[in-house]
Amino acid sequence: MSNLLEELKWRGLLQNTTDEGRLSDALQKSALTFYCGFDPTAASLHHGNLVQLILMRHLQLAGHKPIVLVGGGTGLIGDPRKTAERVLNDESTVVEYAEGIRTQFARILDFGGDNATRIVNNFDWLSKLSAIGLLRDVGKYFRLSQMLAKEIVASRLNSEEGISYTEFSYQILQAYDFYQLHKNYGVTLQTGGSDQWGNLTAGLDFVRKKTGDEVHVMTTPLITKSDGTKFGKSEGGAVWLNENMMSPYAFYQFWLNTDDNDAVKFLKVFTFLSRDEIAELEVSLQNEPHLREAQKTLAKEVTTLVHGEQAYIGAVKASEALFKGGDFSELDAKTAESIAKELGAVEVQLGSSLIDAFISAKLVGGKNEAMRAFKEGGLYVNNARLTDETEIVDGRVTVNGRFAFLRRGKKNIAVLEIEGVN
Repeated sequence: MSNLLEELKWRGLLQNTTDEGRLSDALQKSALTFYCGFDPTAASLHHGNLVQLILMRHLQLAGHKPIVLVGGGTGLIGDPRKTAERVLNDESTVVEYAEGIRTQFARILDFGGDNATRIVNNFDWLSKLSAIGLLRDVGKYFRLSQMLAKEIVASRLNSEEGISYTEFSYQILQAYDFYQLHKNYGVTLQTGGSDQWGNLTAGLDFVRKKTGDEVHVMTTPLITKSDGTKFGKSEGGAVWLNENMMSPYAFYQFWLNTDDNDAVKFLKVFTFLSRDEIAELEVSLQNEPHLREAQKTLAKEVTTLVHGEQAYIGAVKASEALFKGGDFSELDAKTAESIAKELGAVEVQLGSSLIDAFISAKLVGGKNEAMRAFKEGGLYVNNARLTDETEIVDGRVTVNGRFAFLRRGKKNIAVLEIEGVN
C-alpha cells in the first residue's frame, strides 16, 4: 500500500515519525516486522490501547507483520506518569493481568496467514538481565542529559513528587526491548502513543548504536474531543475492552452518545470503513443529524470489533427495550444482567407487590403517588402497562427468571432483581 502513511494521516492515526521519507520507502519496499508494547497495569486494555491495536491492524492489512509485546517485565517497574509515582503491583498480579489482556488482542489482530501476529513477553529477557549487565551492556549507551530532557521526566523532576530511580530507568528497559526484538525477530519499527515519543526514540538510538542498523518509530496522536478535552471517559470511568469491566451494552452506549462534532473524526480513527462510506455518513450527519446514522454506525463497528456481532446485537436489543419500548423477553441473560449492573438493581422478594416495587425503586414517592400514576396509566413492567394494582412479583414478570424492568412515563427506568425465583 504505497499511500499507507497518507491514509494513516487522513484517519488521524499518525502524529510523528523519525524520518517519514525513509519510513515510507521501507514500508513500500518490503514487509516489515513491527511491534507495540502493552504493559499489564490493569485487568483489561482500554480505549487508548484500542487506538494502538487499530494502527497495528492497518499495518497488518498492508502486509506488515505485527508483534504484540506484553510487558510482564516493564509492568513490574511502571512507566512514569505526569502526576505521581505509580503503585508497584506484585508479580502475581502482573502475571494475572498479562494473561487477562492476551485474549483481547485476537479480536482486532489476525493470528493466521503469512503475516500472523506474534505475542511475546519481555519478562522472558528482562528477568535474565543482571544489574551488571544492565549497567555495562545497556546503560553505557545512554546519556543522562538526554534522559533528563524527556518531557515526563522533566515535569516530574520539577514537581513536589519527584521521580524515583525505578521509574526514571523505565526508558532504558523499553529501549532494551526494541533491541531484543530487533535482534531476535527482525523488528525494524516500533509504534506507540505520542506520550511515548521519548521512550521510542531512546530505543531507536540504542538499536542504532548497538547494531548500526536503521530502525524506525511511529506515534499516534492523543485523541481529543472537539471541545479540546481528553477523549475516553465514561460515566463509570475508563472505556475498558473487557466485558466484565464494561458491559457490551455500556460500551455500545458510549459510542452511540458521541457528539455530532466528533462522530466523523471517530469513524476515521476507530473503524475500518472506507473514505466513501465515511463521506456518506458525514453527509447524513450534516443533512439529517436527528437520524444519528454516523453514531449508530460508529457504535456498531466498534462494538462488533471489540466484542463480536452477537454482543452488538444484544446491545441494540437492550437499547430498544429500554428506550423504544422493545421486547425485554428477547434479551439474553448476559445482556439483562449487564443492564441491571449499569442501572443498579433493586432487590425485591418474590410475591411482593409491584406497586410497592415502584416505591422501592424510587420511581414514585409513596403509595399515594404510585396509585395516581397507576390510574393515569403511567406505570409499566417490561414495557407492558400495569393494569392491575394487586399484581405481584412472580415468574410471569421476570426476564430470564431473575429481573424485571420498571418504567414510569417514557424515561424513568429501574431494574428489579427478584429473589426467591427457582
